[in-house]
Amino acid sequence: MKPVIALVGRPNVGKSTLFNRMTKSRDAIVADFAGLTRDRHYGQGKQGKHEYIVIDTGGFEPDASKGIFKEMAKQTRQAVAEADVVLFIVDARAGLSAQDHEIGNYLRRLGKPALLVANKAEGMREGAQLTEFYELGLGDVVAVSAAHGQGVRSLVEQALGQLNLPEPEEETLDDVEKAPIRLAVAGRPNVGKSTLINAWLGEERLVAFDMPGTTRDAISVPFERNGQKFELIDTAGLRRKGKVFEAIEKFSVVKTLQAIEGANVVLLLIDATQGVTDQDAHIAGYVLESGRAVVVAVNKWDAVDDYQRQMLERSIETRLSFLKFAPLHFISAQKRQGLGPLWASLVQAHKSATCKMPTPVLTRLLLEAIQYQTPKKVGSYRPKMRYAHQGGMNPPLIVIHGNSLEHVTEAYKRFLEGRFRKEFNLVGTPLRIEMKTSHNPYSD
Repeated sequence: MKPVIALVGRPNVGKSTLFNRMTKSRDAIVADFAGLTRDRHYGQGKQGKHEYIVIDTGGFEPDASKGIFKEMAKQTRQAVAEADVVLFIVDARAGLSAQDHEIGNYLRRLGKPALLVANKAEGMREGAQLTEFYELGLGDVVAVSAAHGQGVRSLVEQALGQLNLPEPEEETLDDVEKAPIRLAVAGRPNVGKSTLINAWLGEERLVAFDMPGTTRDAISVPFERNGQKFELIDTAGLRRKGKVFEAIEKFSVVKTLQAIEGANVVLLLIDATQGVTDQDAHIAGYVLESGRAVVVAVNKWDAVDDYQRQMLERSIETRLSFLKFAPLHFISAQKRQGLGPLWASLVQAHKSATCKMPTPVLTRLLLEAIQYQTPKKVGSYRPKMRYAHQGGMNPPLIVIHGNSLEHVTEAYKRFLEGRFRKEFNLVGTPLRIEMKTSHNPYSD
């Protein structure tokens, strides 16, 4: 599973700027304005071979007892609970504050791996100007400038170095074929994930998902159906008995992200009585970004009337339009309705995600597509596609070689995707197409 890094600190110390640097994105809103971030914000990062999840948090006031600051503090505590290592961000220019002392005391009491990071340290000499931060008792101070990108790479290396991570292993095709299909059931709290898994297993296994344990402990249940072995992964956040976890919601976003990352197929469960929420759309977006095969199931279908059903179908079409390739099922886990066809789609989605596509067939399909519709000319360039081959699976990747391929439009890529999908019956999996332009050695 990917390690989790939480960014913690008082308002306006540059946590969101650092988050954007670590994820190489602009996902977090950044402005010279205190208290802009309120909720926890999750992103993915990669350094070398190691991938990780970063959590951005709002300004932390550990002793806040009312209003929005209390809610922000609760969000930050949850982020710290989910994290493997915490980066405590302080402002190198503003210096040490009473609030920094409160946060430092809180982190010391927890005893979780933590690094003290002095942000906005561009142009400063390490040493004299940063000595006051040693008062916090959290060890050495790491000086960075998130705005300029200085020291961020070595900071991530130090953070990951605290966890003694093993070298990630390359997964071969044989490993994919021998291993059981890892199926993650993802969705918001109370959509019926545990009820569905109990219905599949034919026994009450809810106790397995309520066991106290650390947030990184994933509950997986081995399962066999028609000779095919599965590993069912439940994504409900696990609660630990302890002061840190009191009054914190059961659902943990990190649990869902990690389960999705470790899965071959994701079943996105939606509550028919609640409709498609922002959280459903976020989880669906993360599944697509991760390249996982996905099937969408609407649970509690028996609990809504015809009008609600029509509105829900429309909502799915608009809010989850980017998952058009995913099969859609309407089920009732409690009454065990619609579970047979759902299984067929889950198996088909895995088959599509691990499909082998021979180079001669791909190249033939490519040339036939070009004969049917040639790519548009851009200026004096017309893209020339010569051959295609498979570059990976789960998700399937097709690499197309030729000249001037940087001018191929997104619309033409979608046209090619449709041809490939139809030929190989790719259902329930994203398909990625990569263009590789040949370099003329005499062009210079």
